[in-house]
Amino acid sequence: MNSRQRRGIILLILSVLGALGAFAGVLSVVNDVKSKVGPEVTAYRLKDDVQPYTPLGAGQFEKIEMPERWLSKNAVTDLGQVRGKIAVTTLKKGSLLQNDMIVGQPALRPGQQEVAIMIDAATGVAGKITPGSSVNVYATFEGEREGDPAQSKIIVTNARVIDVGDLTSLKPDENSPDREPTDAVPITFALSTIDAQRITYAESFAQRVRLALVAPGGDTTVPDKDRTYELAKDK
Repeated sequence: MNSRQRRGIILLILSVLGALGAFAGVLSVVNDVKSKVGPEVTAYRLKDDVQPYTPLGAGQFEKIEMPERWLSKNAVTDLGQVRGKIAVTTLKKGSLLQNDMIVGQPALRPGQQEVAIMIDAATGVAGKITPGSSVNVYATFEGEREGDPAQSKIIVTNARVIDVGDLTSLKPDENSPDREPTDAVPITFALSTIDAQRITYAESFAQRVRLALVAPGGDTTVPDKDRTYELAKDK
């Protein structure tokens, strides 16, 4: 083998080694990228700003996919976690939802108290009132004196329901033995002191107490002139 052939073999070997080195470099880069990116997981991003203490729902978030290693350990990956929760502080549009941004919705707010009354199953909103619902409470009263017209009054507006009990059979009132047994449901409200007084008064003295379910986001304001109804004055 002459010197020219030896140089050729050496150059060939060097070329092969260079190719192997380049391949190893590319493979190292690919592996490094994979290790940095890793598998993707589901996360949730806010569609719009959310004010503090606002109840949260699935519609406020959009689903995204991102590398698991880039997601913080307290990130929310299941929207079921926001059920019954409120925002701790202002949540900004585009932020990823995390557990430390939300807390359970308190049953009572400052100045409120729990009040439970029995609602006739026939005069309530059967099966449609659930914890978290807002309702207007109507009560019908006999006239104060004989001959006075009966009245229907809205005694509480936008009452927040915090619990709905089981259907219970009530015995007839001893003072009204001719009345049939009725089924009632205990409804627990979160109310201010004055509204708690109004609702317990109605339960004790009204002929009937009815609940009217308020649509989410609806205007619950009722003018004073519309809070009392008499048939004779309806024109």
